[in-house]
Amino acid sequence: MKMLTTLMAATAMTVIGTAAAWAEKWDMPMAYAATNFHSEVGAEFAKCVTDGTNGALEIVTHPSGSLFKGNEIKRAVQTGQANIGERLLSAHQNENPIYGVDSIPFLVSSFDEHEKLWAIALPYVEKALDEDNLVYIYSVPWPPQGLYVNKEVNSIDDLKGIKFRSYSTATARMAELTGMLPVQVEAAELSQALATGVAESFISSGATGYDRKVWEQLGYFYEVDAWLPRNAVFVNKDAWNGLDDATKKVIMDCGATAAANGLARSKDYTQFTLDALKEHGMTVQRAGPELVKGLKDIGNTMTEEWLEQAGPDGQAIVEEYKKQM
Repeated sequence: MKMLTTLMAATAMTVIGTAAAWAEKWDMPMAYAATNFHSEVGAEFAKCVTDGTNGALEIVTHPSGSLFKGNEIKRAVQTGQANIGERLLSAHQNENPIYGVDSIPFLVSSFDEHEKLWAIALPYVEKALDEDNLVYIYSVPWPPQGLYVNKEVNSIDDLKGIKFRSYSTATARMAELTGMLPVQVEAAELSQALATGVAESFISSGATGYDRKVWEQLGYFYEVDAWLPRNAVFVNKDAWNGLDDATKKVIMDCGATAAANGLARSKDYTQFTLDALKEHGMTVQRAGPELVKGLKDIGNTMTEEWLEQAGPDGQAIVEEYKKQM
């Protein structure tokens, strides 16, 4: 009996040791602060996968660009330097116009409109990611984008010469068309750029302004609802192909949960952050009619440019979306 007990204990230790040997750790770089809702959703997703696989696959998030800077994350995952990561897809529109489908100015201006557009565009985005050696897991939209600026603005003419933080082809082009001066600044560097005068304006959601305490440098936020860009989580395709089906299912199930929770959180966060900007002394208001008209005229130009760059796929997405509206 004693020998049997000893053998059973030894067998148990062998199983535990084997499971430990099979355990795998994936580092997940993220560009935004740990307190940002995208990073919080990502951390919950990572825990879901870790728990769902009983630790056989542990995902560890690295927010604030601490592992790779925002503009390095996609390439790092493509090349296997990291197995999984989160990135603002529209920042890579210069690589493939389809990545900028969520940032076509004024095509959509609400969560409901955006979700309809995304449902149509997703197969095209997944194909583009697949061609870049990436597997799409989930994505979460930012709240509608507004204009942060250091002075009162009533028209496009009031924007000329302002140093504008750009993070994508779309934002750089918007700066060019408005007469602002584009400056490439990643999210993790935004506070410093504003504090040192490198940037004086940017377009983003109330969430970014709240997270970065921009009321310390800027005084105005104009609600223009320009677009709703998305942060996407993707996996290196080679790493994905090395997983068993059960682990893949856990990741996809956790991703679906993260997408739903992230959307709900983004909606809730919208009004909360706008109220917070007001509480800290910023002027928060709808953009005036002259400014809106000027921005929409620019949006029409950018839409035509995007459609030309995106070709038949882009045309198909926009035409299908307009049919549903």
